Amino acid sequence: MEAPDISTIPQNIEAEQALLGAILANNKAFEKVSEFLKPQHFADSTHAKIFEVISKLITRGHVADVITLKNYFEQDGTLNDVGGIKYLVKLSDSATPLTNAEYYAQFIYDKYLRRELIATGFDIVNNATKEDLDSDASEQIEEAEKRLFELSNQGDINGGFVDFSQALTSSLTHIEQAYQKDGKISGLPTALDALDNKTGGLNNSDLIIIAGRPAMGKTALATNIAYNVAEYMLHAKGLDEKSRGVAFFSLEMSADQLASRILSTVTQTNGHKMRTGELDNAEFTRIAAAVRELEKIPLYIDDTPGLNINTIRTRARRLKRNKGLGCIVIDYIQLISGTGSKRSEGNRVQELSEISRGLKILAKELNLPVIALSQLNRGVEQRDDKRPVMSDLRESGSIEQDADIVMFVYRENYYLQNEEPQQKASETPEHLQKRMEEWEARKRATQNVAEVIIGKQRHGPTGTVQLFWNGDYAQFGNLAKEEYLPDRIGD
Repeated sequence: MEAPDISTIPQNIEAEQALLGAILANNKAFEKVSEFLKPQHFADSTHAKIFEVISKLITRGHVADVITLKNYFEQDGTLNDVGGIKYLVKLSDSATPLTNAEYYAQFIYDKYLRRELIATGFDIVNNATKEDLDSDASEQIEEAEKRLFELSNQGDINGGFVDFSQALTSSLTHIEQAYQKDGKISGLPTALDALDNKTGGLNNSDLIIIAGRPAMGKTALATNIAYNVAEYMLHAKGLDEKSRGVAFFSLEMSADQLASRILSTVTQTNGHKMRTGELDNAEFTRIAAAVRELEKIPLYIDDTPGLNINTIRTRARRLKRNKGLGCIVIDYIQLISGTGSKRSEGNRVQELSEISRGLKILAKELNLPVIALSQLNRGVEQRDDKRPVMSDLRESGSIEQDADIVMFVYRENYYLQNEEPQQKASETPEHLQKRMEEWEARKRATQNVAEVIIGKQRHGPTGTVQLFWNGDYAQFGNLAKEEYLPDRIGD
């Protein structure tokens, strides 16, 4: 691909001259633009050099005017390279009392972005035409999207220090929002009241780990939360359109299997009957009606197997840009493949560390909650008390460190099913009968109860909440009466 004609490249030399003149006339104008405007943003290399020297002089506490610039360039031996004293005087004279430095700076920056877009497009075409055995097309797409996303996030003129009074006002706004919400929570509601009360909902930039042994229901919990949050987003007032949407990366189940689970929960239809087609007319009609309603829900499923953290990040950025995104769910973290970097090659613990750190960075970068599911070590099964603890996280070091919240799903009833009392040596029939009755009573009491054990919460208490569980519908819900175990403050 041929390089673009320089005469067609976006630039505005007059705006660059006006800005430099405004700063030379009044150095305070530099403070208004220095946060986002850099020398490389100027199209004219002479202007870039002059702005660079102005920046050095002012940041060192000196005055930047024609005289100080002349002295600097003379000592540097580059005065003629910038047009000599005559050009410096011309710049100084180009300013007027009405010159708006911020407007010209933003105009210059916009032209820079356009030039970068052209350069990016040029590189994309060149890379795509090369026969590079070390880089396939999908990797080139990811790299292109990464460059575009980084370009879109440059030049934030609103960054920097915030007055404490401003921070207090912002804090009060968040508190007020939480106060006015049902359930008094600050983040996105999961519709699981006991959980929301304990965590304050799903908060932006948090990495939330849901862990459990197989068959505990962690995918069902994540699916319920994803659906509940997406439904809330559909109807929530005042929610930014770019924050409406839940991305579900399902690395284990297919999209239609996940959708069937949600249909089972919403329509209260037995999942097995749905899979085998053993439905009566009323059930089928109810499911068909639910499908028409659920089509409006902003829930997006990606069931591509073996995704790596870079691809997840790229697809999440694209979804946020094109449709909107306010929450990400990943099932599950051990199925994410590594990036293939030499640092982590052949070292799964190091690879998982890279993945968990990448998920936390993603949560901060897109400013939304990321929920990632995780398997637990088999050591849980060897203990009498099978309630998980932090050390049960598989390859747990980095996950535990990066996560803001770690919660474990535990269903005592699952284990009770396989613990029917057996006749002991020299045990009387009466004693066996008593143990059998106690076992049956415990099974009934725990049949529809699941525990969510919050083992870590960076900004709140740990502890256990109880939720309603119905395995026929893969459903988590609210118990009529929740019971809480003693709390302890998280680190």
